[in-house]
Amino acid sequence: MEYNKKLVFENGREFLGVGFGADVETVQEVVFDTSVVGYQEIMSDPTYCGQIVCMTYPLIGNYGLADEDYETKTPKIGGFIVRDYNDTPSNFRYTKTLSQELEENGIPGISGVDTRAITRMIRNEGNMRAIITDINVSNEEAQERISATSIAHDHVERVSSKKVWYSRTPNYKYNVVAIDCGIKHNIIRSLNEIGCNVTIVPYTTSCETIMGMRPDGILISNGPGDPADVPCVVELIKNLQGKLPIFGIDLGHQLIALANGAKVYKLKVGHRGGNHPVRNLANGKIEIASQNHDHAVCEKSLEGTGLQVTHINLLDGTVEGIENKDQMVFSVQFHPGSVSGSRGVSYLYEQFVENMKEFKTKRGATNA
Repeated sequence: MEYNKKLVFENGREFLGVGFGADVETVQEVVFDTSVVGYQEIMSDPTYCGQIVCMTYPLIGNYGLADEDYETKTPKIGGFIVRDYNDTPSNFRYTKTLSQELEENGIPGISGVDTRAITRMIRNEGNMRAIITDINVSNEEAQERISATSIAHDHVERVSSKKVWYSRTPNYKYNVVAIDCGIKHNIIRSLNEIGCNVTIVPYTTSCETIMGMRPDGILISNGPGDPADVPCVVELIKNLQGKLPIFGIDLGHQLIALANGAKVYKLKVGHRGGNHPVRNLANGKIEIASQNHDHAVCEKSLEGTGLQVTHINLLDGTVEGIENKDQMVFSVQFHPGSVSGSRGVSYLYEQFVENMKEFKTKRGATNA
């Protein structure tokens, strides 16, 4: 193995490796993901905008990329760190390799590094920034480049759609407006599957414009970064709450909490992976959920907001779900697609549909 790249962290540790993807230098925050499969979904998840992802599973790239499995059309992930990269996939569905996709989108990757050591370091010291650069760059120069790079606060702006677009389904029953803070395509597909036409709007869309679309419900999507960076969405939720059923996912969950007066804080190490245990307080069942977030809702700050805790993370006790039944608003920190309901889709989407059904009945009775 001939090393040609290095990964240098702001704490001074460096790891030598082999580059793949785009031959560019980048400075980003490094996080780790414990998923065994799904590197394509991770690579194309807009929530990873501005972050270099260290995969704890060692073998990455072995099944390539398939056209149907993207979570967004243009990946915005900051970079990839892997132990063993395989550039000769064995999969009848694959259409290109991971390295090809990263190269096309200007995203660097580095392989051959000790991902276990990196994961332990981040677990113990917390998320930190690092640089993927040429092997000939000295540690001192790498540190200077990290220090000279400012922390971005425009992640949602970078991943949100710039115009309104639509995803329709035959024989629809409900119209949903999705506030795009970095929405995953799987969320849109899931809503289509349960009979919802979805109108995806930019995160800056006004309350008046949304109400003019006559939706039956509002979805606040997942997305990257600090929820405090998008105060316009917090104000939007304040204006919409009580007028329509609202369902929040991931970043949307945190934004709903802020809109109701609760507080959000950054975790030392975020939750990222497909096997996080979450207790549903309504029935006591433990659900294994997929997660990808850096921030969490402060449970004590929920007092007096009208929001009740519905789900708890069993690993660290953080809030995973909140709800205000009277105003038909609820949200979860995890991704709903990982927990099924009675019809094969997530019971959380089913709950959203039931809220829209009740709201639509009430609106019909009022208009009559």
